[in-house]
Amino acid sequence: MDGAEEPLRVGGGVRIPAQELQWRFGPSGGPGGQHANRAHTRAEVRFDIGASTAFTEAQRERLLARLGPVVTVSVDEERSQLRNRRIARERLRLRLDGALRVERPRRPTRPGQGAVERRLEAKRRQSERKQQRRRDIGD
Repeated sequence: MDGAEEPLRVGGGVRIPAQELQWRFGPSGGPGGQHANRAHTRAEVRFDIGASTAFTEAQRERLLARLGPVVTVSVDEERSQLRNRRIARERLRLRLDGALRVERPRRPTRPGQGAVERRLEAKRRQSERKQQRRRDIGD
């Protein structure tokens, strides 16, 4: 129906079983008429990283360090609970994806020979300009 019963696919081939996602629903906040007061359209999904069986130990440690033990996503943007559930699943997937991503270490680089030569030439020109100003004042 809305993908809520399907496993959540996260980067690195990880599939989180739907049973590990805990859903809560409630009325959306803000102004509105009878629909806003009575309909439980706000969707909140909670995911307990520590209790999950979907990750390797290294992945679990990375997630716990970056996101904490429980990840909660709450969405009440749409008037439909179904659409809010879809948005919440996607946002949870994006947060887990981002936390699992391993940043490559930066390799320090040196400026190229052309860049060094241009910099030195610009310094030389600036120095000559200032030298000429000194001579004009001294005469």
